[in-house]
Amino acid sequence: MAVYTDITEDDLKWFLTEYDVGTLLSYKGIAEGVENSNFLLHTSRDPLILTLYEKRVEKNDLPFFLGLMQHLASRGLSCPLPLPRRDGELLGHLSGRPAALISFLEGMWLRKPEAKHCREVGRALAAMHVAGEGFAIKRPNALSLQGWQGLWEKSEARADEVEPGLQDEIRGELEFLGHHWPKDLPDGVIHADLFPDNVFFLGDELSGLIDFYFACNDQLAYDVSICLNAWCFEKDGAYNITKGMALLEGYQSVRPLSEAEIAALPTLARGSALRFFLTRLYDWLTTPAGAMVTKKDPLEYLRKLRFHRQIASSAEYGLKA
Repeated sequence: MAVYTDITEDDLKWFLTEYDVGTLLSYKGIAEGVENSNFLLHTSRDPLILTLYEKRVEKNDLPFFLGLMQHLASRGLSCPLPLPRRDGELLGHLSGRPAALISFLEGMWLRKPEAKHCREVGRALAAMHVAGEGFAIKRPNALSLQGWQGLWEKSEARADEVEPGLQDEIRGELEFLGHHWPKDLPDGVIHADLFPDNVFFLGDELSGLIDFYFACNDQLAYDVSICLNAWCFEKDGAYNITKGMALLEGYQSVRPLSEAEIAALPTLARGSALRFFLTRLYDWLTTPAGAMVTKKDPLEYLRKLRFHRQIASSAEYGLKA
């Protein structure tokens, strides 16, 4: 479910008069996504994506998100591009929401990615990190070390409803990461949510990256650890070292990891697994029954977190010396 705010045809036609995009032929809501309301528009010129930014997205963050896409596209990264209005602004308003028109990116996301796709994802992630250099606007990562305790406090009292003993386990994990979280690693703009549904392919060729609405400034290797969690585990919970090796090889073919980043990768992977566990746990406990939102199982990421605890060296992820 990704249409939280409905729009009328008359309001949409009025909205489009502020852009040089031709006339509206048709539009429909897009079911995928969880943060904003999205529509596919067909105009007399090109297909476009209309995004209405819901209350969960801070309006003050929109210049970062939209400006980042412009910056990355100008550096040659394949990603959606916000279209300017006639007055030069990237943001308008529709149905009581901030709204933007975004270029349409050809391709589709893969339900069953293979190692060759993971290699392309690694290359694209590194290319994004390099392309992000020089982007002037900064946005701290609210869902990194400093934000995890706040997330946990919202769910801690009911955590053992999901699995007995969870309260003590997560308290211990937060304490460990608080003492061992790496510092002074190379940082920059990260995607922070590069899951398979945010990467488009045409056949086996990666056609672009989408959904930059968690993007922020953080340690670049943290983004790599997010991708290891998102791309390199099978549905039965097993880590696929062949996929991990491919993803890391792809990344390092564009931006080699430093020795400090390599050493920190197991801890970063624990942290990124905890981050997605905590957001899923909160949604699992608080989403009302019958809501038109598909809840994601937090225990999937708890199992990944437990796997990373057993990792002694980044070589166990498939990283070649």
